[in-house]
Amino acid sequence: MALVKEEKEKIIEKYRINESDTGSPEVQVAILTNKINKLNEHLKSNKKDNHSRRGLVMMVGKRKRLLDYLKDNELDRYKKLIKELGLRK
Repeated sequence: MALVKEEKEKIIEKYRINESDTGSPEVQVAILTNKINKLNEHLKSNKKDNHSRRGLVMMVGKRKRLLDYLKDNELDRYKKLIKELGLRK
């Protein structure tokens, strides 16, 4: 379920702002989205795994807070990110 190092590096490479960027909101949201999607698949086949479900809810909340921050401070970056990730219609 955890992200493989290569997957994470690929996500960072795609969403980073500059060469040394690993922690910008865009990168964090992209990594969380990937984790959320994987955990969603896990929960489809393991319906009673409530511990993982709690982790999923916490990740969704964290992603929402990061997106709200981005929306409040950098609206153009926010719009670009949700379009690329396919979030919010």
